[in-house]
Amino acid sequence: MAKVKKNTPFSILGDTVGVGERKAFSIEAAKLYTHSPLNIPIEVVNGVQQGPVLMVCAAIHGDELNGVEVVRQLLAKIDPEQLRGTIIAVPIVNVFGFIHKSRYLPDRRDMNRSFPGSTRGSLAGRMANAFFTQVAVHCTHIIDLHTGAIHRTNLPQIRANLSDPETAAMAKAFGTPAVIDASLRNGSLRSEAANLGIPVITYEAGEALRFDPIAIAAGVQGVDYVMRHLKMVRGKRAKKLPEPVIASSTSWIRAEVDGIVRAQVSLGERVMKGQVLAYISSPLGDAELELLAPRSGIVIGQQTMPLVNEGDAVFHLAYFAHANSLVEQQLETFIDEISDIEDELKTAELNN
Repeated sequence: MAKVKKNTPFSILGDTVGVGERKAFSIEAAKLYTHSPLNIPIEVVNGVQQGPVLMVCAAIHGDELNGVEVVRQLLAKIDPEQLRGTIIAVPIVNVFGFIHKSRYLPDRRDMNRSFPGSTRGSLAGRMANAFFTQVAVHCTHIIDLHTGAIHRTNLPQIRANLSDPETAAMAKAFGTPAVIDASLRNGSLRSEAANLGIPVITYEAGEALRFDPIAIAAGVQGVDYVMRHLKMVRGKRAKKLPEPVIASSTSWIRAEVDGIVRAQVSLGERVMKGQVLAYISSPLGDAELELLAPRSGIVIGQQTMPLVNEGDAVFHLAYFAHANSLVEQQLETFIDEISDIEDELKTAELNN
């Protein structure tokens, strides 16, 4: 067995973090109209032994809050004396969107379609460039934390480019019941990091502007699983989860009429082709439409507001090459484990 080497000081943002130390940094992302600076907060934890450089970042979309809490809990439990490698924790990337409770920047651009950005581009491009060139390029692996949009919630899931073996291994190690084989989108952090050979997985769970205890607990546990997979921390999983089922494709099922939605299925539920997903009716109930599943699959996302316009996305379905019953079994195992984690967290809080 090869001997693990002692780590070295980690250089970033014109400074260094010593072996076994942790240090907070900030990047001045932009200024408000008042010239008050907006800074991206960053904490670096440099372990005592050599290992990967893992960045865990959240809120590239400023209204996606579950990841912010995942990063906070992650930092609270990391001990640099027990860490191999380095953690770069970034709880809020899009600080503009965060303070305005908005997915976007003030110029209405999506930061996650603006990478790698430019020093002479739009506000979104300049912020993306600063974050990418000063922080992201120093990583060997990245976990990017997201949620659904406003009034949409996602089943905990990983999205990744599974054609890359290292990325696929991280995706499976995270421990969600479903993994989406998602192609790279130009301008996303995932795409631009992949161009540099950095494996990136995206964790999706919960709804924008909400704290979802299941999504947060699953996120914290999933990051820990990936760190164990990368041998950054010691120990084995308390429970061995089944292999995740890989979704071959996904699609949003859209409303064909305006009206009030009465959902008949929920997140994680198996649906069959032709099954009624929801009824969309007029306020008086004199007109009603059945929203049907076009194929058999699993519900991985849905709109949470019961009001829709024609064309609104209502349910997100994932389709699998394997038997859907296998996904259901994994989902049940996953929910049981996350419930145990939640109970442990509550007990710890009471004891403190």
